Amino acid sequence: MGLTEYKKKRRFNKTPEPKPEEKSSEFGNIFVVQKHRATQLHYDFRLEADGVLKSWAVPKGPPMDPSVKRLAMQVEDHPVDYANFEGVIPEGEYGGGTVMVWDMGVYAPENTTNVSNALRKGELKFTMLGKKLKGSFVLVRTRDRQWLLMKHKDEYALDGEDITETQPYSILTKRTLAEIAEDEGGVVKKAATGDPKKLPPRRGIKRRKKSAKKKVWHSNR
Repeated sequence: MGLTEYKKKRRFNKTPEPKPEEKSSEFGNIFVVQKHRATQLHYDFRLEADGVLKSWAVPKGPPMDPSVKRLAMQVEDHPVDYANFEGVIPEGEYGGGTVMVWDMGVYAPENTTNVSNALRKGELKFTMLGKKLKGSFVLVRTRDRQWLLMKHKDEYALDGEDITETQPYSILTKRTLAEIAEDEGGVVKKAATGDPKKLPPRRGIKRRKKSAKKKVWHSNR
C-alpha cells in the first residue's frame, strides 16, 4: 500500500500523528498494538514490513485464547514512527479520539522470509515477543480486507482469558484511556468507555503524571 493513503486521510497541521516517512526501525521487525477509542473502541494491530507498519483494526483486540477468532480489518499502512504514538487525535480529524500503546515488541514470520508476499497470498504465521502478546499467531484473509487473527496453542496460550480485560494499561505510561485523555486534552468521558468497568491493579511502575517526562520507546536510533 505504501503511505499515500495514510497521508491523504490526515491534516498534519491539526493532528499530532507522525508524518508519512518510509523507514526501518532499529530491529526491522517490530510490532505494536494501539488501543484506540475513536468512533468505536478497537485495537490497531501493526507489523513492520517493507519500511512501513502493515495495519489491521481488530474490534475486540488480539486473543491469547486459542479457541477465539478475532476479526481484523486491514487498513492503510502507517509509518514506523507511529509505533511510539500515544495521545489524542483531535475530534473532527480522521480517527479522532484517544490512542494508547497497549503492547509492543518484535515478531518473526514462521512460514516465509517475506512478510509482504505472505500477506499477498492471504496467510501469515508469526511469533511475537511483546510485554503482553507472546508466542505463535496467524493472520488469515477471508475476503478482500477482512482477516482473522488467531492464537496458536503453545506454552503462552491463556485459555479462557480475555487479555484486553486483565491487562488494560499502557505499556509506556501505565495509564488508562481515560487518564491519557485527561492528561493530553482529550474527551475523558468518551475515552473512559474504552476502559474496563473494573480495573485490575497496576503492575510495575505507577501511572506517569502529566508533568512527568514522557517515556518513549525509540524505533530508530
